[in-house]
Amino acid sequence: MSFKLIVDSCCELPEKYKDDPRIEVVPFIMDVGERQVIDDENFNQKQFLKWVANCPTVPKSSCPSPERYMEALNTDADDVYIVTISSKLSGSHNSAVLGQQLFLEKNEKNVHVCDSEAAVSGEGQIALKALELAEQGLPFQEVVRKLEAYRDVMRTFFVLDNLDTLRKNGRLTGVKALVASTLSIKPVMSANKGTIFQKSQAIGIKKALTKMVDIVISERPDRIASRLMIAHCNCLERAMEVKKMLEEKANYKEIIVVGTKGLSTMYANDGGVVIGV
Repeated sequence: MSFKLIVDSCCELPEKYKDDPRIEVVPFIMDVGERQVIDDENFNQKQFLKWVANCPTVPKSSCPSPERYMEALNTDADDVYIVTISSKLSGSHNSAVLGQQLFLEKNEKNVHVCDSEAAVSGEGQIALKALELAEQGLPFQEVVRKLEAYRDVMRTFFVLDNLDTLRKNGRLTGVKALVASTLSIKPVMSANKGTIFQKSQAIGIKKALTKMVDIVISERPDRIASRLMIAHCNCLERAMEVKKMLEEKANYKEIIVVGTKGLSTMYANDGGVVIGV
């Protein structure tokens, strides 16, 4: 059975999948002041970060429409898997579900919409799992069952230099208090079922990253033999340091490092590091 994977543009994937004909990325739109930026292959991260830094207002995002998801569902593939950013962080999941419902009113096709309950590299992990399962030629319902089971145990951890965009856009509603950035105290954050919360904190970004690595290893011992994905926003050197620490302290099957695209860049901000495992 042929298949297609549809993801929204918050999903970070390795570069080798950029031109994979089996994968379609449905873009978000970001507004930075008067500028509107489409999160597609033309996204320029360095220019975007400059616009954000110089903009007096917080950037906003718009999720893909149901019609855009319906358009992506027009495919010859027998089975279609849609992976979205957490429904608690964006309306992208609801758009995908509505697009699926409208499409299936007039078409017959196996379509599953998976709420990743994550974002960035966490969402990427779910998408890669969908790809792996579909490549095995498993029946549609078996892929769905195993994908949901994987999603339920996957976790996301992150350290950001700047939490302002997340906070001002209401994405930190589950966090009761955050330390003052003027004290150089960096929170170590995590997400469970799509809700962001603070795990720990440290003085300075390096100590916070080290603490995040220790938390990942201590809380995810059952994942040591599996794949781990690190996404970074304009800080490859920092991400490689995290990768080195993980390799020294654990034996992961594979550690993938990817750069962030538009929406992930907007929320992670310059210097952010996100781990999905």
